[in-house]
Amino acid sequence: MSLVGKKFPNISVDAMNEMGDTFKLNVLEEAKKNNKKVLLFWYPKDFTFVCPTEIHSFQEALSKFEDRNTMVIGASCDTPEVHFAWLNTPKDNGGIEGVTYPLLADTNRNLSNALGILDITNERYDEETGILMVDGDNVTYRATYLIDEEGKIFHEGVNDMPLGRNVNEFLRLVDAYTHVQKNGEVCPANWEEGKDAMKATREAVATYLRN
Repeated sequence: MSLVGKKFPNISVDAMNEMGDTFKLNVLEEAKKNNKKVLLFWYPKDFTFVCPTEIHSFQEALSKFEDRNTMVIGASCDTPEVHFAWLNTPKDNGGIEGVTYPLLADTNRNLSNALGILDITNERYDEETGILMVDGDNVTYRATYLIDEEGKIFHEGVNDMPLGRNVNEFLRLVDAYTHVQKNGEVCPANWEEGKDAMKATREAVATYLRN
């Protein structure tokens, strides 16, 4: 079930920063109290393969998100200690040293379960042992959420494990949503900052399509 248009779940999660500090972070509260947009991206596991390429790509674009009044937060189901170990692993050894935005450590899976992004299949109850069994790794897909200053989700997307994200697309989406907020216009296909948007009327779309 899509969460677009709804408030982000009001759930606090352990997080780790580059200094090795573990703290509680509530994405909804961060957006509202700081009056900022939030980009939250989930990845499956620390010390893996596609994940560090994405984590570094978001770091490289961090100043661009900050210029757009947008916080970046990463997340997985790994523990804070594993996050910190990876943060202390050099980039040329597959690590994420140099990353400065916080990483959520959703080890109890409360938030990822509320979002419905866990790799769980074939959930079943074993009557013999009385144990609930699942297939799958019980880690998150590559899910991405864009949240506005009021805590409303205005974009969600989920990639399968092997598929890395395009960071520039999220910058474009932030630009588009900000344009809508400021100007009350809608943004057509392939819209980028500086291009024409349009009013949400038949006349406006006809004019746009003629140009």
